[in-house]
Amino acid sequence: MLKLRDVTAGYGKSEVLRGVSLEVHAGEVVTLVGANGAGKTTTLKTLCGLVKARSGSIEFDSLNLTSHAPHEIVELGITMIPEGRQLFPFLTVEENLLMGAYKTSARPFHKERMEKVLEIFPRVKERLAQLAGSLSGGEQQMVAIARGMMADPRLLVFDEPSLGLSPLLVDQMFDVVRTVADQGTTVLLVEQNVFHTLQIADRGYVLENGCITLSGTGRELLDNPHVRRAYLGH
Repeated sequence: MLKLRDVTAGYGKSEVLRGVSLEVHAGEVVTLVGANGAGKTTTLKTLCGLVKARSGSIEFDSLNLTSHAPHEIVELGITMIPEGRQLFPFLTVEENLLMGAYKTSARPFHKERMEKVLEIFPRVKERLAQLAGSLSGGEQQMVAIARGMMADPRLLVFDEPSLGLSPLLVDQMFDVVRTVADQGTTVLLVEQNVFHTLQIADRGYVLENGCITLSGTGRELLDNPHVRRAYLGH
C-alpha cells in the first residue's frame, strides 16, 4: 500500500531524514519508534506533504506522492492524527467531527460515517454538544481519532497519540488503535511508548538519527537486545 524509498528531507539547511525506507501493507498496524529528535514526526509530515522530500520516492498504491499537496494526499485516502490533538476548541465535538468529513469523497456519506465512528467511541457520542476545548485530555484524543476516521481513510497515521495521557488512558488509547485496525483501516503509528506500541504492531521500524536501523515484527523488536536496552530499560 505505502512505500517510502530512500527518502531524505529536512528544514532549511538541516537534513533530518537520511535515506528512510519503509513499507506498510494493507490491513497492518506498522509502528515507527525512536528517541526524541530521531525524525519520526518529520517522516510523517513528509509522507503527508507538509514537508517536501528532497530525494527518494513515496508511493501510495503505486502513485508517487512527492509532488502532491497535503489536501490532495488526504483525498487519496491518507489522514494524520497530529501530535497534541489540535482540535477546534470553540467548536462542539460534533462540529469537529464534521470537519473531518470535509474531503470531497467523504461529504455525501458523513451521516453514515458518523454513526459508524460513534459506535467505536460511545464516550464521544455522549459529548457531541460540548465544546471540544472543555473535554479532558483523554476525551480530546478520542475526538481527534474519531475526526480522523470521519474522512474514511484507507491509511490512518498517528503521531504520538499517548502523549500527555494518564497510564490508564494510555491503555485505552492503544485498545482504540487496535480496534480501528480490526475494523479494516490500515495504521501507521509513531509513538514513544515503545513497549505498548510493539505489543499491538504487526511490524515495526526503529528510526535513529534520521535512519532506519532495525525492522521486524512487533515481537521480534520487543525481544531485540538493542531495543530492550535503548528503549525499554532492560
